[in-house]
This record gives sequence, C-alpha cells and structure tokens, in this order.
Amino acid sequence: MTAGFVSARGYKPVMAVEWDLAAATTYAANFGESHIRWGDIAKITDGQIPKADVIIGGPPCQGFSNLGSRDVDDPRNKLWKEYIRFVRRARPKVFVIENVDRFRTSSEFALLREEAKPGGLLQEYKLTDALLLAADYGVPQMRRRVIVIGSRVGAIPIPEPTHEPVGLLGRQTWRTVRDGISDLPEEPACADLPARWFEAFGEKVPGSFESEELHIRRNPTELSLQRYDCVPPGGGRFDVPAHLLPRCWREKPTGTTDVMGRMRWDRPSLTIRTEFFKPEKGQYLHPQWDPEDPERRVNRPITHREAARLQTFPDTFLWCGTKIEIARQIGNAVPPLLAHALAEHLKPYLRRASPRPRKPSEEGRER
Repeated sequence: MTAGFVSARGYKPVMAVEWDLAAATTYAANFGESHIRWGDIAKITDGQIPKADVIIGGPPCQGFSNLGSRDVDDPRNKLWKEYIRFVRRARPKVFVIENVDRFRTSSEFALLREEAKPGGLLQEYKLTDALLLAADYGVPQMRRRVIVIGSRVGAIPIPEPTHEPVGLLGRQTWRTVRDGISDLPEEPACADLPARWFEAFGEKVPGSFESEELHIRRNPTELSLQRYDCVPPGGGRFDVPAHLLPRCWREKPTGTTDVMGRMRWDRPSLTIRTEFFKPEKGQYLHPQWDPEDPERRVNRPITHREAARLQTFPDTFLWCGTKIEIARQIGNAVPPLLAHALAEHLKPYLRRASPRPRKPSEEGRER
C-alpha cells in the first residue's frame, strides 16, 4: 500500500509497523528504516504514535479467508482493534482498511461499523466500503478485496473503476497477463537468489534483491513436467491423464478446479497467493503453450518476478528475505496500482479539508 500511495505523490510515510522481519526489512530497503518499527504493534505506546492525515493498513486476514480456518478467536483477527487505537491517537482525516472479501461478513466488520455510530470509538468517521476487483483499476489480476474508507471530512465514495473487460463504457480495457509479463525471458537463468545480506534493525536478512534477480526457476521432477505439459491455457488438473495424477486428485472428482492450472495470455491472472510457485496450489503455470508444437510450451510455474509484475510492483522495487519469505510478501500485498488509485482518489477530499495557507498580505489585512 505504501508503494502505491508514495507513487501518487504528495504522500510521505511518517510511521509503519510490521511484525515480520523480512517484510519490515523490504519496507526499510524501499522507504527508509527511520520511521518503521519492527515488532508487535501492541507494544507501540500511544505516545509513540505520530499525527497523520491518512492511515492505511490491512490487519491480518487469514481467519476471514476462505483458505483459512475462519476461527473468530484467531488472535490475528483482533489486530484491527490495534488499528483503531492508532486511528484514535493519530486522528487522521482519512483511514483505509484492506481485507479479503469475507471480512465484509465477519463479526469484526460488524463491530467496526458499530464503533462508527454515535458514542462509538470512531463516531467522528463516516464509513464507506465495497468489494473491489483489482482488474478494474489496471491490475492484470482477478483479485477481489474489501476496501473500507473512514473519513472525518465527510463521506468519501469508493473510486470509480478505470478499466473494464471490453471497454464499452469508455474505460480502458483490462490489462492482461501478456501486458504484465510477456517481455520477460521464458527460461530463467538461475534457480537461486544471490548470496547477499541486508542489515536493518540490527539484524541481517538476505537481500536486497533487484527485480530481475527474482526471475528464478524451480527444478520440477520429470513427473511434474509431464503433468504440466498436458495443461492448456485455462486448463487445470482435469486435463492431466489419470495415470499421472496423485491419488488425492484421482479420488476427488470435483472441486479445486484451478489447481495445476495454466494462465491465459489475454486475460488477467487469477489471484496471486503466497504459494504461486507451486502449480498444485492454483492457476500458476506460465501461459505459453502451443497445442501443435511441444517445443513452444513453457512448462514451469511463474517466477517471483512474474508474480511481482502481476501484482504491479515496479521493477525498481527491492526485496529482502528468502525465496519463501519474498513470495509471502508478494502474495500478501495490496497491488500497488490499486493503492495508487485509492491515493489519487483521496487527494481532493484531503485538500478540501486542509486550510488554504494565507498570503502575508491577507494576514496583514485581517490584523
């Protein structure tokens, strides 16, 4: 989210909090270490919270996600209360919360809305929420997320989409996988990240790595390659012959339709999750596949760099951590282009809420 807001210009981060060391180090490598706190947000005292015009964040969503346990007692789901504490202390003009689609039907969301009513902790704020599709804002990905905008400068609507499937309403057409990754080499040169270390918070973490260094291959088995070769664009595990399937798939004739799936060049990708490097986890096979020429098939999952591109991270972004830690950062992120759209949308409301600086001549006349 910070990458998207900073790219909109006019926004300067004054504080960030991140529990995960690798993610915090990636943040420090891109935006500076001086204002980020690595550790438990609950240990940040009220006195350490600065004033701010905007607060952005996404409390952990695993308990709400369809892929998670949906345990209402999951302590990660209580971190939104810490978010509210920050809002109460910093008193921003606007705050933005991002979460998975199930958040909108959760008990936590219902309580959040209650707190925005008279007498509640957020009674100063008017809430607007919507389920947004990232593809509608220029992201080449069918990623659906709930966005909540809280404002104490008047209700702020959700931004109108800038893109659409076919462009009939005068908007730009959806960006596709081809737009995102077609210029990258089909065959990655390396299987590992360079041996390099980045120091932050008194700790050393692998990195920092430039975007092109994330274009790393895996080393699939011969059986995996045979499976990949059977899957056309848009296909999945049901295209793999039974004798090549693992037992768990042979005995499950329905459901999980996108696993072992291959992307389509001319459509947005499905949601990029944290294990995009495993084809058995979703539609993550490279889209290049020629039905007539087996030599023109790219039988591998997308690379970290390709996943970051589909999330719309700029090539100038730096990364820290192991391969698994960086993949988690990529998959958990708000697409920067979506955050950029939100940041641009908020600007006029923030400007109207800020007093116009007086000229010396005006001050003199008033006196």
